[in-house]
Amino acid sequence: MTGLPLPPVPEPYHLPFHYGALHNIGVDYLVDPGPVHELLAKRHPALAAADFGGRACVSLNYQLYFAQYPTGGGITQEVEINVIAHPRSAADRLPAVDYGQYARGHDQTRLLGIARLHVLCDNPLAIDAGTRLYAEPKHPGWFTTVLPSLNAAAVHDRWSFSCHRATLEPDGLRRHEEELFSLEADLAGLDGEPIINTPVTGYGTDPEGRLLAGPLTVNQPYRLHPLDVRTADRVRLTLGGHRPGDRTAESTADLARLLGNAPAAAVWTYQSAPVAAHHRPYYIP
Repeated sequence: MTGLPLPPVPEPYHLPFHYGALHNIGVDYLVDPGPVHELLAKRHPALAAADFGGRACVSLNYQLYFAQYPTGGGITQEVEINVIAHPRSAADRLPAVDYGQYARGHDQTRLLGIARLHVLCDNPLAIDAGTRLYAEPKHPGWFTTVLPSLNAAAVHDRWSFSCHRATLEPDGLRRHEEELFSLEADLAGLDGEPIINTPVTGYGTDPEGRLLAGPLTVNQPYRLHPLDVRTADRVRLTLGGHRPGDRTAESTADLARLLGNAPAAAVWTYQSAPVAAHHRPYYIP
């Protein structure tokens, strides 16, 4: 038998992990590659940043998801700060795609994946699972959100989330009021297109320096909203302060360094379809 052994799946986890519902917004930025190369060399030395016309791509990815377990259900929120990257050893296998082609899923090798720099999450179990299974740099955080919802008087295509500092205590997640960063996206009236851009390859580097790759498949199309100079201001990212030595708050400093003044290049969204509806009651005479 040739090849590398598969990474272990530690107890009590089972793979694949099945999502019962997923609500997701991502925002991509095309940025100066210098700071990206420096951070990748420190965090994921086996990866190289994707080159889109001399720019690198930094991607923010907020998720709200539900999972059903034998003993009940769980709801998780998290946000990933990613760089689009590929294994250095596979550079000669990459297709020549520009950013627009990448965003629309044209890289069928799926070598262009997400190199996770920070993942902030409000579920201690998901923090443990992401760290142990996928070598994610996953730390506690908590969120306030405004998302499009059918359970509202009017459905607006506006998304916003704020990520706040949190710490893990013996009895669970402890929330702090300090805001690390927030993002608002107003997509009302913007043209969008359905895209098939999964499976997404997520890269992690374990404590021994080994590169892991884990695919995520979403079973329905995303919706892509390309932005330009006229529409980039539909997305607003606000950064909070940085607490030296705090791995959770380090995300703010890295975002400021990576993004600079780059405008958002595109927004992509996904919302699970409802599976049932409980209707308005009526009187029986």
